[in-house]
Amino acid sequence: METLTVAQLAAFNAALFVACAAPGPAFLVCTQASLRGGRKEGVVTGLGLAVMAGLWTLAALLGLEALFELFPLAYTAMKLGGALLVLVFAIQIWRGAHAPVTAAPPVSRRRAFLRGFLLNLGNPKSILFAAGVLLVIFPPGLSAAEIALITANHIALEIAVYSTLAFLMSRDRVRARYLAFKPLISRAMALVLGGLGLRLLVTA
Repeated sequence: METLTVAQLAAFNAALFVACAAPGPAFLVCTQASLRGGRKEGVVTGLGLAVMAGLWTLAALLGLEALFELFPLAYTAMKLGGALLVLVFAIQIWRGAHAPVTAAPPVSRRRAFLRGFLLNLGNPKSILFAAGVLLVIFPPGLSAAEIALITANHIALEIAVYSTLAFLMSRDRVRARYLAFKPLISRAMALVLGGLGLRLLVTA
């Protein structure tokens, strides 16, 4: 039985950081929550995103890929649902590209957490990362303690990334620059997400 090494954990953290920082549904929903309801709403939304992503990591380490091989229709259904979710998200971003972002009273912590949690429940980016990258980096036969460490590490890193994002978006200078380029950024992200959603829809 192979044991977890520092190099493997470092490689995982590097891959995870890139995945979190790359614009995608999770990144955008945290950004929008921060702009709409302030830093606290962005942080709590990020917490929901992080917890669900960590659960996908846990599932992958416990044999998610083997489960999908036994029940291919389950993977197809999940991939199809994720594709439709991404397409809906892309359409909403495109339509709201020129809409002004106005501050609003923050939603409840429970609602903000659930929004992030449910998004990553069907986020293909999160699922594919868990089912693919993890299986390449880590050896089989990890102990329960090592699996728990990797899962906790995943959640902690994502919380740090999304909390930093929420903090930056709460600063007037960063917020002003983002809003100045919001139409262009939103349309570009909508096209990227739409392309991803269509690709997933076709392959599903």
